[in-house]
Amino acid sequence: MTDKNPDKGFVALLGWSLNAIEAVDRFDRRYVVVAPPWAEDYCRQNDIPFVPWDFDRLNERSHELALTLEDMGVDVAIPIFEETVEWAGAVNAVLLKNPRLLGQAMLFRDKSLMKRRAQLGGIRVGVFEEAHDRGDVIRFLKRVNQTLLKLDGDPNDPIHFKAFDKSGTAGHRVIRTPEDVDNIPDEEFPALLESHLDGWEFAVEAWIKNGKIEFLNISEYVTLGYSVFVPATPELEAHRERITEEIEKLIEVFDIDFGFIHPEYFLTSDNKLYFGEVAYRPPGFNALELIERAYGFNGYQGLVLAFDPKTTQEELDAFFPKEVVDAKGHAGCFGVYPRRRVVSRLQVPEETANHPYFEFHELSDPREQKVAKRSAFGTHWGLAYFFGDNAHDLRDLLKRQEELDYYV
Repeated sequence: MTDKNPDKGFVALLGWSLNAIEAVDRFDRRYVVVAPPWAEDYCRQNDIPFVPWDFDRLNERSHELALTLEDMGVDVAIPIFEETVEWAGAVNAVLLKNPRLLGQAMLFRDKSLMKRRAQLGGIRVGVFEEAHDRGDVIRFLKRVNQTLLKLDGDPNDPIHFKAFDKSGTAGHRVIRTPEDVDNIPDEEFPALLESHLDGWEFAVEAWIKNGKIEFLNISEYVTLGYSVFVPATPELEAHRERITEEIEKLIEVFDIDFGFIHPEYFLTSDNKLYFGEVAYRPPGFNALELIERAYGFNGYQGLVLAFDPKTTQEELDAFFPKEVVDAKGHAGCFGVYPRRRVVSRLQVPEETANHPYFEFHELSDPREQKVAKRSAFGTHWGLAYFFGDNAHDLRDLLKRQEELDYYV
């Protein structure tokens, strides 16, 4: 454990992430991990400061957690996962004597409320509506396509069905036909419905202190749910100034003073930027690890600086590099999902293994031979990582992986 500075903040990490814990353990801030009871033995064996907590329990007990952390001298709570964002808001409302933080966290957790808040603030969003049953989905699909002047027999423009409070592509379905609607399980309602936006989809990772952006990364999606890389291609980075203005608008509309946000946007063919959604926690697909590979700084340590009320501007200036120009190269990853219905072993494709941009993978041999049918966007079986000098070559390489079999 690195020596800790008693003059700096004491932070609580809400959620279990070994990458986050190892990063903060190497940093100069005191910390405690708040995670489910099953992590207790591991923490004891590895001298990790630990408070057991069941995040599945009702939120009424958040005050109890806040008082426990306050008694320990904790200054701020940092959400590591989507499911702990609301808890962090409730705890920080007590620790930082700012009741508004709970309401803000609830906005970040509800995609429908989030879009309404963005719209009220003058941020451009697509058409959206809440769905409480399959009938609502059918009506929305029909209305959207009538508005687009579709004739009988024309293929429908798709709509998107998203869980209110899940992260990334979890609970995200693309709906084109009434048959697609029949496949939605009852337990996925209520949900958010959105019109489809054609365009360039990308994400942003922004570390914020005192309402100001300290570092802004643009992550370019090759295929949503499959692949992403950082920094983006020069063609997308050319829009950085406009994107930064949109993030500043988001900070103002959502009244964000500190922390980290991960919004998603569409850049349409007529050059308009549409807001998709925003999360107040680290992104999936190990984006912080990709940023570290490209830039050299640890994103979880950056999170601590952005949340800690005792962080100085001098620390921030020394910690964060200059966007794009300080990147050592482009880092990307591909989420592997078996393309065959029956598989027996892992076999990294020869052309991938021999490519100079391929670095390593986190895949293991299949536990079952039969591959479950992919529901919605499904869950990948692990990630393969790539790094290289040329953004276009990396983009094409990540796209190529979709046609290759990692499991045979």
